Amino acid sequence: MLDSAADRMKDRHEPGTARSYPGGVPEQLGEFLRSRRERLSPEAVGLPLRRRRRTPGLRREEVAELAGIGVDWYIRLEQGRPVHPSPQTVDALAGALRLDDTDRRHLRALADAGTPPAFHRETVPDGLKMLVETLDRPAYVTGRRWDVLVWNAAAAELVTDFDAAPVEDRNILVYLLLDPAARSLFGAGWAEVARHAVAQFRAAHDLAGPDPAFTALSERLRTGCPELAGWWDEHRVAVAGSGRKVLHLPGGPVAYEYVTLRPTDDPALRLTVFSPPDASQPGRTILASSADDASCGWAGSTRTV
Repeated sequence: MLDSAADRMKDRHEPGTARSYPGGVPEQLGEFLRSRRERLSPEAVGLPLRRRRRTPGLRREEVAELAGIGVDWYIRLEQGRPVHPSPQTVDALAGALRLDDTDRRHLRALADAGTPPAFHRETVPDGLKMLVETLDRPAYVTGRRWDVLVWNAAAAELVTDFDAAPVEDRNILVYLLLDPAARSLFGAGWAEVARHAVAQFRAAHDLAGPDPAFTALSERLRTGCPELAGWWDEHRVAVAGSGRKVLHLPGGPVAYEYVTLRPTDDPALRLTVFSPPDASQPGRTILASSADDASCGWAGSTRTV
């Protein structure tokens, strides 16, 4: 506790680079802090609303006071200056901004990221390719930028024919946001699915810094998807996990369970697997004919970039 308070006091009195910690992507860190400050009301943190505010959210000096750091230091952080807060100060900021677990982890990652490596398309190990091939259900492997690197025939049949797409279009976000077929596949749930995918990509985009591969992709998506601008400005971040997606197949809507895992030591690689529903289980929104159609002829082949 004493060490934590001492570190925050040094950050209070020594702005600039006087107390510098390695790592961080300053511009993205500043944008993230500003987005969380602007969405937080004074009432939410127990501050009196003394007069009408011209802008939403807390003032910078209020965040600094709540976190126990200097106002000038906090302003430099929001401005994306090359200064780096101590781990104790990062935790204090997370508490002041009332961040949930996902946002708190992202803030720590931004502060500790170091100089981002230049993006290179990932290579999928042979063992993982074989695993995807042997699965009897739709599966694919994506990289840090959501490029689809390996997929099986079941995934091509269920989602889209990645074989027929140019390499630069073999990307989940390109498909989801730019291909009209994706809106048809997800139906009324498309916006929720797309917004969540954008939040996951935003987390990776932040940590990539100003990498041209990431900025070019985000600009392409913004140009082709009118909804993206609003989602991007939210600066929402999310992590991959599991859940259920309702897909609108020719035979009718089918609820698929899905899970996304990190299958190797490479944190950039993610394996996503869709599990076809079991018509014998109650509570499934499924037409038996569509389940039979969707699960036929899947096993036995894999594709790779």
